[in-house]
Amino acid sequence: MADCYPYRITTHREDLTVIWQPGEDDGPDALAVDDHGRLLVFEDRETLQEYCARNGWKLVGEGEATLDLDVVRQWVEHSDLGPVTAGLLLDAWNFIEDLSHSLKAGPSLPSQGPIHDSAYEKIFRGDALVPAAAAGAWTDEETAAVRELLRAGLRLWERAVRGPGTD
Repeated sequence: MADCYPYRITTHREDLTVIWQPGEDDGPDALAVDDHGRLLVFEDRETLQEYCARNGWKLVGEGEATLDLDVVRQWVEHSDLGPVTAGLLLDAWNFIEDLSHSLKAGPSLPSQGPIHDSAYEKIFRGDALVPAAAAGAWTDEETAAVRELLRAGLRLWERAVRGPGTD
């Protein structure tokens, strides 16, 4: 088992921690799931550490990452709200991709195409949300595609931690 990293997900309801595992070689990154393919989530650090110790996993606690899904949700649901950082949206997009690839059952994310590829490239460069970036800024079509993808990812997260019927 490779190193495991705690990844804290915050919402207005709670803070939960998942275990992020970097992919080996060219393999995809993943979030730890149980034997039934359900996402492992922990409400406190002690339970997380005990679980990892019981399973012989090395938990790397330095530089623990945090993702605020409430800020992401606000941006997705309210297009008239102020800007959000490109870094936050990139982290959310990557987290949602890892979540989707990790879960063994349930719906996946909408299929992605050239619009998503273009939007991802722009956000990766940091220009996506800067109107002055001209061609480097997201088009309305790219913005809508990203919002749709993140909206689906937020629903996936809710189902992963609360079960079906929690959209």
